[in-house]
Amino acid sequence: MQRSHPIGIFDSGIGGLTVASAIAQKLPHESIIYFGDTAHFPYGDKSEAAIQAYSVKICDFLLQNHCKAILIACNSASSAAYSLVKVYVGSKSLAINVIDPVIEYCSTHLNNKNIGVIGTVQTIKSGIYEKKLNETDKNITVKSLATKLLAPMIEEGFVDNEVSRAVIYNYLSDNTLNNIDALILGCTHYPLIKNMIYEYYQGKVQLLDSAALVADHLQDILISHNIAASENNIPQLKFFVSDYTTNFEEATKLFFGQKIKLDLHKLWE
Repeated sequence: MQRSHPIGIFDSGIGGLTVASAIAQKLPHESIIYFGDTAHFPYGDKSEAAIQAYSVKICDFLLQNHCKAILIACNSASSAAYSLVKVYVGSKSLAINVIDPVIEYCSTHLNNKNIGVIGTVQTIKSGIYEKKLNETDKNITVKSLATKLLAPMIEEGFVDNEVSRAVIYNYLSDNTLNNIDALILGCTHYPLIKNMIYEYYQGKVQLLDSAALVADHLQDILISHNIAASENNIPQLKFFVSDYTTNFEEATKLFFGQKIKLDLHKLWE
C-alpha cells in the first residue's frame, strides 16, 4: 500500500456517493475509485450470500486497481459482508465499514438515550446496530424499523416532493420510533432525504448519518497506517458502475459539481 494509491468505495447504487463526497471534502488530496453495483441494486432485499458474492467481486476489481483502503459504503453490505471482506483483502488493503464509526459516536455522546434506526430489510434483519450498541454497555435503547421503500424511491429521484414526503412521514410515524432522542440513518441513501426527516421531527431528534463520521474515521486510519496522501498528490476521481443509469450520472454531478464520466464494468464478464 502506497500513499498515492486510491481509496476504493463501493455501494449498490448512488447512496454511497454521500460518503464519497464527504471523503473528497475531508481528504482533498486522496484519489477515489467508486463502484456502484447498479446491476444488483438494491442490496437491501438480497440474501446475505448474494451480497457477499457481489462484495468479493467488487473487492477483486478494487484490489486490481491498487486501492490502499476499501470502504463498504453500504449498510446492507457492511452488515452482511464486512467480516468476509476483511479476511478476503487481508494485508493487501484496509477494509472499513460505515457502521462502526456511528457506533463509536453513539457510545461517546448518547449514553442512556433512546436511539432509533431506519434501514433496509437486510440491515435491520441482521440486528447489527442493536448488537453493537448493546456491546457498548452505555444503557442505550435501540428501536429499529425496516424502511424498504426509501432506497428505491431515492434511487429513482423521489427526494423532495409530495410522494417522498408521504412515504417518509408514514414510516417515521410508526409506533416503533416513538420517544427517540436520536435517529440513525442506517442507509447511505438516506442523507439525500435528511431535510425531510428533519422537517418531520422539527429538530427535536438528532439525526445521525454516517458520511461525516466515516470521513473522520478514514482520515484517522490512513494517518495511523502512514498511508495518507501527501499534499503534493494530484487526486483522481474515477466512477464505475455495473449497469449504466442516467440517475447515477445526475447524482455524480449533484455531489461533485461536474459531469463525471462513468465507466461500465460488469462483474461477471
